[in-house]
Amino acid sequence: MVRKDNVAIAPAEGKLGVLVPGIGAVTTTFIAGVEAIKRGIAQPFGSLTQLSTIRLGKRTEERTPLVKDFVPLAGLNDLVVGGWDIFQDNAYEAALNAKVLDKTLLEQVKEPLQAIQPMKGVFYPEYVKRLHGTWVKGGGSKMDQAEMLMDDIRNFKASSGAARLVMIWCGSTEIFHEAAPVHASLKNFEEGLAKSDPAIAPSQIYAYAALKSGVPFANGAPNLTTDVPALLDMARERQLPLCGKDFKTGQTMMKTMLAPGLKARMLGVSGWFSTNILGNRDGEVLDDPDSFKTKEVTKLSVLDQILQPKLYPMLYKDLFHVVRINYYPPRGDAKEGWDNIDIFGWLGYPMQIKIDFLCRDSILAAPIVLDLVLFLDLAQRAGMKGIQEWLSFYFKAPMTAPGLYPEHDIFIQLMKLKNTLRWMRGEDLITHLGLEYYD
Repeated sequence: MVRKDNVAIAPAEGKLGVLVPGIGAVTTTFIAGVEAIKRGIAQPFGSLTQLSTIRLGKRTEERTPLVKDFVPLAGLNDLVVGGWDIFQDNAYEAALNAKVLDKTLLEQVKEPLQAIQPMKGVFYPEYVKRLHGTWVKGGGSKMDQAEMLMDDIRNFKASSGAARLVMIWCGSTEIFHEAAPVHASLKNFEEGLAKSDPAIAPSQIYAYAALKSGVPFANGAPNLTTDVPALLDMARERQLPLCGKDFKTGQTMMKTMLAPGLKARMLGVSGWFSTNILGNRDGEVLDDPDSFKTKEVTKLSVLDQILQPKLYPMLYKDLFHVVRINYYPPRGDAKEGWDNIDIFGWLGYPMQIKIDFLCRDSILAAPIVLDLVLFLDLAQRAGMKGIQEWLSFYFKAPMTAPGLYPEHDIFIQLMKLKNTLRWMRGEDLITHLGLEYYD
């Protein structure tokens, strides 16, 4: 049965411009992958928008279209990418430096990668202490820099011929900082920009420029960024969707899959020790304790919400959870995440689980970038504003409306995402209640 209150969604006509602060490993892997897929030399593995189906109606109806055929998403051929970086390398040179993809593949998509020359980035070294940017916007206040970014946005839209824009942060993890009085209102924030308030981070300058320009914004890092009243209010007032934060890729992805299963079986967890070795630029940035703290907060919060120790104190109240990240240059982008999990079952008898995930961070992140770009554009065309909690599926620390706890269980997140798509198209939501027994 189809409901009649489906959401009015503007068609995905024209080009979709993708603006990215940070033309590094993740971004170049995303761009190269899209170009390879367009040329038929690779497949979009890992992308829900490209490969996943969605069940509609009762199981007996056997209606399972592809997501991309069910909702009007922009096509890969409609994407045009631009962005900023604090180093001058074009996207091809940056991809070679990142060493994520084989040179053989990169040579096949060299031309479109070389055409992407980053614009000068906004950089304050006190926020990313391990990097020393050489391709940066100089002089003026933080408001001046925001206005430079807005000029960049206008120029990119005109030169690329994009009909719509989306911005997604793929830059580095900034040092840990909390909301300050300057973040309490848009008025305070704009005054702070004019005075170059030190509590305003570079990522927040990008987010402000995006929202001021009418561009939806996604935060792929654990930075505070849009998680403050000033920018949240701005997004709602300007009817703009936003989402974040911190792409859910390796070790945390595994936690959000395994922890719900342990809780479902009422198995206790006494300890969860997680360590990583990582050698790319992200690992170098996270080698700084202040930047690591930003990441640590998002990684530690996952288990507490999923396992709910207040509801199940006998099983999880005394859980000892440790997270470590170690910079190890020989590993490059091929991160290794190792977990030791001490669990207990019937009568309190102890057991252990060991996980050794030899993953590739940028390979896992690239399809997330693609999906978020397409879904955020869809949300914008559907008139959805503010925090898009249905996109929590992609994040370690999902943003929520004030007063609500974030949902970390990946299976609940996926249900919410697909039910949101069903709601958009006027289809009944899937609850798995099996009410056909009472028909």
